[in-house]
Parts: sequence; structure tokens; C-alpha cells
Amino acid sequence: MDKIKVLIIGSGGREHAIAWKIKQSPMVREIFIAPGNAGTAKIGNNIDIKAEDLKGLLNFALKEKIDLTIVGPETPLALGIVDLFEKHKLKIFGPSKKAAKIESSKIFAKYFMKKFKIPTANFKVFSNYFEAENYLKKSSFPIVLKADGLAGGKGVIVSTDFEEAKKGLKELMIDKKFGSAGKRVVIEEYLSGQEISAICLTDGFFVLPLLPAQDHKAIFDNDKGPNTGGMGAYAPVPFVNKKLYNEIVEKILKPAVLGMKKIGRLYKGVLYAGLMLTQEGPEVLEFNCRFGDPETQPQMMLLKSDLVDLMFGCIEGNLEKKKLSWHKGYSVCVVLASKGYPGDYEKGFEIKGLERKLPPNLQIFHAGTKLEGDKVLTQGGRVLGVTSLASSLKLAIKKAYFAIKKIDFENKYFRKDIGAKGLNFQNQK
Repeated sequence: MDKIKVLIIGSGGREHAIAWKIKQSPMVREIFIAPGNAGTAKIGNNIDIKAEDLKGLLNFALKEKIDLTIVGPETPLALGIVDLFEKHKLKIFGPSKKAAKIESSKIFAKYFMKKFKIPTANFKVFSNYFEAENYLKKSSFPIVLKADGLAGGKGVIVSTDFEEAKKGLKELMIDKKFGSAGKRVVIEEYLSGQEISAICLTDGFFVLPLLPAQDHKAIFDNDKGPNTGGMGAYAPVPFVNKKLYNEIVEKILKPAVLGMKKIGRLYKGVLYAGLMLTQEGPEVLEFNCRFGDPETQPQMMLLKSDLVDLMFGCIEGNLEKKKLSWHKGYSVCVVLASKGYPGDYEKGFEIKGLERKLPPNLQIFHAGTKLEGDKVLTQGGRVLGVTSLASSLKLAIKKAYFAIKKIDFENKYFRKDIGAKGLNFQNQK
């Protein structure tokens, strides 16, 4: 087989990690990233086309004769980029618009889970603000409010009392904080326990689970403050043993993939289940139709197998023939953010300390960065993902935080407890 040309869509840490992994494949000749960031510019060619510009991306892929397109973020998937590319006989990794609805509509996902008996929290759906407010008056707390549509991982509000819930509801439905995403809301019972990410590859029939990861969504240490897109992650998760993970695959991932097939929404690509490990067992908080961010960073560091080969297995329907192999040990990603994120923040600050040569078990994945001449500047809320690989979780954490000390930019902010839950579990054993 001739070496292939790959197009990766997106500009975050997830896309940089995917590009870094794909660069290692002997199958690949050239990599393009649209629009990319300062980190992806060192791996391939950044193309100035936005991830939502489906027409521009299609024209580029046709002109360049791209052999494989990989979609990073959820928005182009929800807009139907896979259907568009397939119509033009282009190979593309990700679910169709119909299948991506599992993420683009929380309401669709909740009714889908109910239909196929996939464990999830009890819920009610509202399109009228006053009806929703009345329901909250009679509810017990804490309670969870979710915008129906896409909100960049930030459309979930956990409220501990009525006043807080009312404020959140107003933000979603009246103030339209997330635009049309909050036109309808899901109000659901609060689940407690450890939160983990169970992510698999699928060709619509067969499910190949990746190592479980744990994301840290809240902005402050000890899971305090508003939700973000994710402040760090590690994999694998010490308190998810083989028996528990098999249960997750059998009761959640497989029924979801087969359920989507049954309702005529064949699901190919990555399926991400955000789970709460409750006392009754694992329950689904949300489904996503793409790789996690920042879970992808540690997962790519740990993955030994050729990612390109696995992706072709998903696209061509022969995933069952593929094998997953992993490096031993643990990987930890700590996100360096701009102070003020997930609210307002300043950007355009120079990042110092990136020029040093890194050991092979340490990678700095760029997210919100841009190149200006030979300077790397901050360009987003989440700026970098410092990611380490080590034989133990303790060592991986130590290594990531040691590397963070060497990187500096104005208003740098990060959580200091990434991986602590896994470490506490190991220490208690």
C-alpha cells in the first residue's frame, strides 16, 4: 500500500496528541491539520480552515487527494461532515450526523438510554422555563441541569439548592448563555461516586475499548468551581479493575453501539461514555461522539498499536481483526490554562520554556496556542497539556508537575491535584 496523506480537523490538545501518534505510523506520508495550533505546526502542515467550514475542508481534501480524514471536535460531526465526505467517496473517521446525535442532543441520548435499558440518572425534559422552575421547587437537591445542545463541555450545572438551580436555569433558558443549546433542558437526579471516561473504537458492530481514564472537569482543586472542558486526566484508572470494565463494556458500550444500529443510526468511530461509578454500579452521565480532551493525551502516550490501522478498521468494518496493545505504566496530563478560564481571560502572552528537548516519556501537547514569528503565544482558555508516562502513577504525576515548573506564561493556572484520586485509592489498598 502506498503511504497515505492524512487530514486532522481541529485545533486542541486532543488533535495535537492524535497528530503526534499518527506521525509514528509507517503508513503515513504527510499530515495536514486544519486549523491546528503552534504544536501541530511542528508535526505537519497547518491549514487555515476552520473546523466548522465543511465546504472548505471538503474542497481541500479533494484537491490534496487526502486518503484519511480524522475529525477531532464534535461540532463538524454534528454538522454532518462524515456524510459530506463519504458522498464524495472520501475516507473519514467519525460518526455520521445521525449517529453524532448521541452527543449533539442530551435529550435524544437520555431517551435512547431509556429505550435500551442503559443505566443512567432519572430525568425530566423541559422546553418551558416556568414549568422547569416549578419542577425545581418540588425537587430534592443537589440536582443537575443540562443544556440539550452542544456547549463545549460546559453546559452542565450542578446545583445544591433551589436559588442556585433557578440561576442556572435562567442562564440556560432565558439569558441563552449557550445560545440555542439551552432552548430545551434536561433536569436529572444527581449521581455521586467516582467519575470516569470509558472510550471505545467501533465499526458499528464490534467494540474495542481503550484504557479507562479519569478527567478532572472542575476548574479548582478538589473538584470545586464551574465545569471546564477538562483540567487534566490520567490513565489507566487503578480503581477500575478488569471485572468492572467488562461490566461497563457489556452493559453500556456494546448496548449503545448495537442500539444505534437497531434504530438505523449505524455508529462508527469513537464512542465516549462519561460514567459515574455509583453504589448501584456504573451509570452514564453523557455520551460523546469523539475522543476526549484531555483523556486523549494520556491514551495516545500509552497506545502501542498503530492508530491509523485501527481507524481504517472502524471505517472498513473489520475492527474485529485488529488488536490493541499498550505500554506498561501510567500517563498523566495536566492542563495549563489562562487565568479566568472557563470565564473571560486574556490571551496573546508569550510562552517561555518550550524550546528544551524533551525526554521520550514527556510530551507537551498544545491546545490554545498560536505562532507569531518564532514566538509561541497563548490563544485559548486551555493552553497546554503537559503529559508524562511512567512506570507508576505516583511517578507520572511527579514527572508532569516537575515539567510544569519549566514552562511559564503570564496568568498561567493549573490544578495541583490531577491523578490524586487514583493515588489515594492505591495508598489505601
